[in-house]
Formats: sequence, structure tokens, C-alpha cells
Amino acid sequence: MTSPHTIPTTKLNDGSVIPILGYGTGTAWYKSSDNGINRELVDSANNAVKLGYHHLDGAEVYGTEEELGHAIKESGLSREELFVTTKVHTRIADIPAAIDASLKKLGLDYVDLYLIHAPFFADTESELQAAWAAMEQVKASGKARSIGVSNFARSHLETLLKTAKVVPSVNQIEFHPYLQHGELMEFHKSKGIQTVSYAGLTPMTRASGGPLDPLLSDLAKKYAVSESEILLRWSLDRGCVAITTSGKETRLASYLRALTFQLTPKEVKEISSLGQQKHYRAFWQEKYAEDDRI
Repeated sequence: MTSPHTIPTTKLNDGSVIPILGYGTGTAWYKSSDNGINRELVDSANNAVKLGYHHLDGAEVYGTEEELGHAIKESGLSREELFVTTKVHTRIADIPAAIDASLKKLGLDYVDLYLIHAPFFADTESELQAAWAAMEQVKASGKARSIGVSNFARSHLETLLKTAKVVPSVNQIEFHPYLQHGELMEFHKSKGIQTVSYAGLTPMTRASGGPLDPLLSDLAKKYAVSESEILLRWSLDRGCVAITTSGKETRLASYLRALTFQLTPKEVKEISSLGQQKHYRAFWQEKYAEDDRI
């Protein structure tokens, strides 16, 4: 086992502190049905924690909150040493019940960050605003230290902010060089909303063979890391908190190398520029038109 790595943190708009690299329990770990505890995930999460990933990202719809709860209990770490995120989706119509169910599965009294998983449940502006008001109540109750959203476009955020008393702490979005969302990140900055990226390795996984490949290869050689770590570093250098995952301990350990160097501003700009030559969305394609780059 590699010795634990101390992952740097950044401060959210409510004063909470979040590690800039997190371990996710979606994608490969997603459970379409409840077949009992997935011990492989529990062990992987345990390994991640031992490596230094104290930011753990889950969601109601992943079906993996119980596994995350087991890993948290087995970690041996105090509650204050962990930053735990989960998201509401299936039970969006009753957010107070949803957070209680999630906390029970996680074995926790509170989560550090609670997110509306996606805005697409709402047919009207008032539905979205009512859901956010319920999220604000969850924060007020102490069951979530911070609240935010996920997969929101600027239009969704603008709708929410019309009536919000609490500005979302984060918007967790699919973000990588082939999906840069136009001016969304600048909008986030103007409102004090932290961008959290997921699926950041997409140009090396689902969308390889694109215009970035030669540059990623060259930069990986320059910094003596993998192309995946270059992509993670690019997300971090763009100001994101990055969520990543793997079932392989060696890969999780290697991702930490993204914390050991920085790309030059020119390299960040070059990756961004080349990335704009290709558009690829790995998730929520049915909700966004193919040419929709937000």
C-alpha cells in the first residue's frame, strides 16, 4: 500500500473546505438492481481512503450509498477527516425523506455536500425553485453542511437563483476538453459557485482517437505521467474540483501524481483549444442536443 497522500483543499462559498480530488462511486460501480452489498466496491473505497482520497462522492441513484457507508465505518477515520457527497434524484419529490434515507444508508448524521443530481425533473421554473427551497431546509437542519447542484446548465442556475436564499456551493458537471460548456465556468465564478468535474478522462476512454491524442502523449512524456493524469491536471488547472474513480488501486494511486506538477498556462490553453475541435458528451446525451455545448 502506498503511503497516504494529503490532497489539497479549496474553500466553498459558505466557508466549507473540500478536497480538490475525490473518489467517485458512480459509472463502473452503478447498481441497476439491489443484489446486496458489493464487497468489491467497499474494498475499493477503503483502498481509496488509505491512499488519501478523503473526499467520497456518492448518489442515491447509483445504488452504492450502503457500500460507501461500510467503507466509511471501516476506514477508522474520524467523521471530520472525511468529506462525503451524495445526491438526490429518485426521491426528488420529497427531499426531506430523501436525505434521511441517504443518511441511514451512509450511516451518517450529516453529509458534507448534498446535490440535486439533475434539473430535468422540473417542468416549470417553480418546481425547480421549490426543490431548491427544500435543499435550503436540509442545510438549515444541519443534515448537509453544504448544498449544490449537478448537471445544471446556466439557464437552470439562473432560474434557481431568482428565488434562492442560499447560492449553490457547487455545480458538478461532466467537464473535459471535449465538453467545456462555453461560458458556464465563468458564470460559476461570477456567482461564487465551484465547478466540480466528473468524467474528466473521457478523451482517453470513451472519445480516444481525437485531436488531443498527440498532445496528451507528448505532455505525458514531458511530465513522466500518464495521459489520464494530464487530463486530471488540466481540470485542476482550470479551477475544478475533480471526481475520478477506478476499481484498480494502482490506477487510483497513479491519479495522485496529478497533484505533483502543474501544466504551464500555455499548455492548459493548448489543451483547451484543441479540445474545442471535437464535441463529445458521455452522459445525459438524451437531454442535450448533439450540437449543444453547454
